[in-house]
Amino acid sequence: MARRPKPVHQMTEAQFEARFVDEEACATYLVARRWPEGVTCPRCGNPKVFPVGSMPFKWQCYQCETVKGAGYRFSHIAGTIFENTNKPLRDWFKVVHLMTISKKGISALQIQRQMGFGSYGTAHSMCHKIRAAMVQPQEKLGGIVEIDETYIGGKDINRHWHKKKGNSGDDKTPVIGAVQRKGNVVARVLEKITSQAVIDFVGEAVSNKVSLLATDAWPGYSDYLGQYPHASVDHHKRQYVVGAVHTNTIEGFWPIFKRVVVGNRANADIFGAVICGC
Repeated sequence: MARRPKPVHQMTEAQFEARFVDEEACATYLVARRWPEGVTCPRCGNPKVFPVGSMPFKWQCYQCETVKGAGYRFSHIAGTIFENTNKPLRDWFKVVHLMTISKKGISALQIQRQMGFGSYGTAHSMCHKIRAAMVQPQEKLGGIVEIDETYIGGKDINRHWHKKKGNSGDDKTPVIGAVQRKGNVVARVLEKITSQAVIDFVGEAVSNKVSLLATDAWPGYSDYLGQYPHASVDHHKRQYVVGAVHTNTIEGFWPIFKRVVVGNRANADIFGAVICGC
């Protein structure tokens, strides 16, 4: 039985071109990653499928046949974001590569230019599907969790006259985030950062079995997080790390997040809810 290849981490352009030289190389990698124990039917999970001899990367399942005696025929891209598209698998791999190596994010317009797609809609659709596929099923964060808030956007004074909000207190969009150390980040846009909004967010994002909830010294945290093992650091007193208590991880996430927003025109895809590995 073939060994399952390891996940591909960040590669240079030369490494990508060497590893995924053609469509067959991409298909072979996808099959090995998707079915490390052998190909199974994506509909019923039947492991007794039969390859279609004249058509590579296609199999037949007779357990969930749609037409009596004909069986269900599927390919390596059945049930994936690559299904029912007219773009080669290698183009999809290349777009994923461009999106993941760009620290500041990459817009669909730039994808269209670099890939030579005929329409912006094609690039936008591919980027949207890839982002959706990268979102992991949401599980509450556990272990040591850091919480912090930030504000996204420019100052009202620097906006064009027809885009001004007229209230200096609402210049930027508030975002709150929680990160599990060596785990995932969950970030949400808030109407306003209040104690109630914070406690609602913590209740949705953080497990009640968390071992430590680390925040800064904002009173809104200390007053309402008593049900959790909560500790804080006071940056105004030049207090940044006290044993295991610090917010350095989440604070390191914000600059990366902001650079992605700046570098990506599809801000709506990023602003809703962000769940990503960190």
